[in-house]
Formats: sequence, structure tokens, C-alpha cells
Amino acid sequence: MNKSVKLGDINFQNDAPFVLIAGPCVLESYEHANMMCSKLLQIASELKIQLIYKTSYDKANRTSILSDRGLGIDKSIEIFDKLKKEFNIPIITDVHSVLECNQIKDHVDIIQIPAFLCRQTDLLIAAANTNKIINVKKGQFLAPRDMINVVNKITDSGNENILLTERGACFGYNNLVSDMRSLEIMKDEIGFPVIFDATHSVQSPGGMGNKSGGDSKYAPILARAAAAVGVAGIFMETHDNPDKAPSDGPNMIKLDEMSKILKKLIEIDNLVKEK
Repeated sequence: MNKSVKLGDINFQNDAPFVLIAGPCVLESYEHANMMCSKLLQIASELKIQLIYKTSYDKANRTSILSDRGLGIDKSIEIFDKLKKEFNIPIITDVHSVLECNQIKDHVDIIQIPAFLCRQTDLLIAAANTNKIINVKKGQFLAPRDMINVVNKITDSGNENILLTERGACFGYNNLVSDMRSLEIMKDEIGFPVIFDATHSVQSPGGMGNKSGGDSKYAPILARAAAAVGVAGIFMETHDNPDKAPSDGPNMIKLDEMSKILKKLIEIDNLVKEK
């Protein structure tokens, strides 16, 4: 089984050229988002790859109550609408509650379920009922085969437009490990398009005491490994200045490094998916 999920002329399929999902962890301002969109679209155009712009209006699962959570849904909706009007770019963002699904559905193209919430039945049903594409992050605590139960909650609610994202599994405390078998298991046994999240896979959850740490230098290595398996998409959060980013700076890739990294991923992707 090798399902295809389409968004306009963008095709998510495990044996098709990978789609890039990229952007900063959290939405900071219209000006910053405008700059990021413009530069990522330029890179995608030069490399002839499809792009989905990723950013979050609310980081509801930050380690500390003192951490910056983002602009919130109301301000972010206005910015999403401006970005889509100016750049005609598809947008993906996370939701955290049933109410948010209806609030955001007309302003983004893909609804993302955070890994920590991937078994929340009411949230999955509400997301499914928007009829949007649903990208579910596999929980760090789940085996890849467990995702069939997550998928069934969405398909039984009438939505077959599902992406499954691997973002690492818990390995002791404050650490994640990426098992590349997970990608193949979800591809072969569940059949929906599989995405590999390279930057969250190098995160160190809660590793800095009051916030998460990470090591972005390993993200391109894991991305290359996932490309060698063959996936429908590569997810990489990026920022022009990760050291100053309000969220997930340690595991984000510098914007000016993206093109070089993507060129290598495209080479591997083309080799693996040669007909």
C-alpha cells in the first residue's frame, strides 16, 4: 500500500520526490515570517522542490511556564492570511485543542497534531472533521506500529488525507534516538505518506532544565539517512539566527545552510527513487 496525499499540485507519496516542510519553530512577527517565506521560496524554486511553510502560533507544550509561546491564534491568523495572499504558499501549523481546529481550518492548508497529543481522540476527530490534510507527529513514546490506531481514529472520522511524521523516540532521560526502521514500518504496514522530522529528532527534551536543548549539527546527517530510506517529505525547522530564536534554537538549522543541505538530500532522494 502506497497512498498519495495531494495538496494542489503538491504530491505526498513515499516513492515520489520529497516535499520540504520548513520554517521557524514559532511565528515571531509578520516581518520575520515574510522574510523567511521569501528566502525559503527562493531556495525551493532554485532547487525545484515543493515547499510547505511551517510555523506555530502557540507552543503550548513549552518546558517552563516562563517560556515564550508565540503570538497566539488571533494575531497569527491575520499573518497567515497575509502570507498566503502575498506568496501563495501552503502553510502547516499545530493545533492543541478541539476549539482550535475550527478556528484555524480556513487559514492553513495542513493541520499538525503535536507528538505529545497524538493519541488524543477528541483532538484527532476534530482535526479530521476539518477535511484538511492532517500531519500527525508520532509520539516519542510510541512504537511505529502503534500509529495504526492513530490513523484509524482519523479515517473512521471520514478523512483519508493523513501524513505520519517520525521525530525520534525516547532514549533514557532528555534524549531521543532515531530508528530508521520506523520509517519503513510505517510505509509498509500503514501505507500513508511518511515524513521525517530531522530537527526535532535531535532535540534534547527538557535538557537545559527550564527548556529543551538539542544539537542541530546532527540534523542533516539524520535527514540524509531518512532520504536514503525514501520518504514523502523532509521536515526541517530553520531560522536566520537560531541563537536568538524564541523556541527550539539549539536544534534549528541556519537559514543560510539550507540550500547546501537540501542539494545533498535531493541527490540521495533521486538515487533511491530511480525508476
